[in-house]
Amino acid sequence: QVQLVESGGGLVQAGGSLRLSCDISGRILSINTRGWYRQAPGKQRELVALITNDGSSTYADSVKGRFTMSRDNVKRTMYLQMNSLKPEDTAAYYCMVRNGWNTYWGQGTQVTVSS
Repeated sequence: QVQLVESGGGLVQAGGSLRLSCDISGRILSINTRGWYRQAPGKQRELVALITNDGSSTYADSVKGRFTMSRDNVKRTMYLQMNSLKPEDTAAYYCMVRNGWNTYWGQGTQVTVSS
């Protein structure tokens, strides 16, 4: 059974940093896309960062220069390093992986940035 588990969320002051982790377990064949999304209360889920197997990456304009997505292939873990956090970054953050057949999501981890 495929499972994605996020961790690393919490409460931080504006200007601070957090690193989110996403541990992937179970058998997933031919992953072609990995990403992080977020959803604030009353808003739709939005893309934060996306990396495809050809190495191309996409970041939301609102996080460019502040957030960096990476992965550890040995540990099967994805990371989202978030620096210079702002109150508007407050949201539940979800990791995602996709292959040609399915999209898998984690359960989310809450990030709250106080002003």
